[in-house]
Amino acid sequence: MALAKRARIKDVAEHSGVSMMTVSRVLSNVGKVSDKTRQLVLSAAQQLNYRPNVAARRLAGSKSFFLGLVYNNPSASYVSQFLLGALKACRAQGYHLVVDESGDELEKCINSISELIEVTQVDGLILLPPLCDEPKIIAALQESSVPFVRISPDNNLNASPYICMDDYQAAFEITERLINQGHSLVGHIIGDPNQGVSRLRYQGFLDALRSNQINLPPEYIVQGNFTYKSGLTATAQLLSLPVPPTAIFAGNDDMAAAAISKAHSMQIDVPEKLAVVGFDDIQLATSVWPQITTVKQPIAEMAELAIEMLVSGKFADITKCSPQNFRHVLDFNIIERESSSRDENK
Repeated sequence: MALAKRARIKDVAEHSGVSMMTVSRVLSNVGKVSDKTRQLVLSAAQQLNYRPNVAARRLAGSKSFFLGLVYNNPSASYVSQFLLGALKACRAQGYHLVVDESGDELEKCINSISELIEVTQVDGLILLPPLCDEPKIIAALQESSVPFVRISPDNNLNASPYICMDDYQAAFEITERLINQGHSLVGHIIGDPNQGVSRLRYQGFLDALRSNQINLPPEYIVQGNFTYKSGLTATAQLLSLPVPPTAIFAGNDDMAAAAISKAHSMQIDVPEKLAVVGFDDIQLATSVWPQITTVKQPIAEMAELAIEMLVSGKFADITKCSPQNFRHVLDFNIIERESSSRDENK
């Protein structure tokens, strides 16, 4: 679906019966134009809902010093951490950040992005998952000529610059840590099925089991959606199995925190009877007890790099950029905390 077609200077000129040069002079407030002609052009522009073309302004060297961030993510903690990093980077670069939460309906989402571009004249956009994987949104942005950077996309990797980390390898390594601690019954709560990172983390989990010759029954794998509530439901399902898991790898920290809470409510000690690990290392990971062992995803660093990429102007015209330069992979760390560390003295 294309962004809404807008009026051009040519349309304003034809509607008002003057030349495009005259329209340009009126709208730029440059050069001598009679009051009558000025009013005629302004009236035509208003009737046609004309706004300056973003691409044309950019080619002319004009900047708005606004950058946009569009999201529709079920994890408020992830969005908050990314937002703080982006705001910090914008302040350092002398830019303002315009944030917009999209709805679930695709057509309304595209219209919302179109309006954001038209009203704020942003110099670039950041798309968080799962919006970053929506082909129609990508096509609409490419048509608009507004530079954009995607965070952790799973498809159309040659469509734009993007930033990610190795979710697969991180999931593999944190699962293998649980296995090395003696766990063979490891439950997994999959993240939002609309996000590619959920698939990558799930695949890393499965491959870690397979590489250690562990055959896990399918009932130990439960679908979540990156929310605390879904983590509660999934954990209750796992811990109600005839032989419950001795460890749970949750697809993010919101669900890991929920797993710990549900275990407490069922009088199951964490980590003595149940080890729990998560993903992201958001603030919540150190706000619960026991604190969560997790993969530290460089969320703030991703935000800062996205801002730097847009401000640099290197990707202002992606048709002139090599797709080989689109991929930017940041490092991860596994943070060991109390939720998976047994006290050998007990």
